[in-house]
Amino acid sequence: MGKKRKSGGRSKGKKGGVAQVQCSSCNRMIPRDKAKRKTSYKTLVDYAIGKELRQQGTQIERVPYVRYFCVSCAIHRHQVKIRSADERKNT
Repeated sequence: MGKKRKSGGRSKGKKGGVAQVQCSSCNRMIPRDKAKRKTSYKTLVDYAIGKELRQQGTQIERVPYVRYFCVSCAIHRHQVKIRSADERKNT
């Protein structure tokens, strides 16, 4: 049977094995290099107070919030788009 992707959908190269992470949506365990990563930043300060502080010129620290999605959940949430065969072979 033909192979759809040269990399098998992963980015590990010749590492052997990689750690497993849990999908934030469906709790499925997936390899870290295959998971789609979504990083968002949250502030620990209330919005109204933060707005006043920013007007005064202070820097407010943001905490990164990292979520991992399996491929099916990433497609469902429109994090990645479905590409044609020609587009898949380019990258």
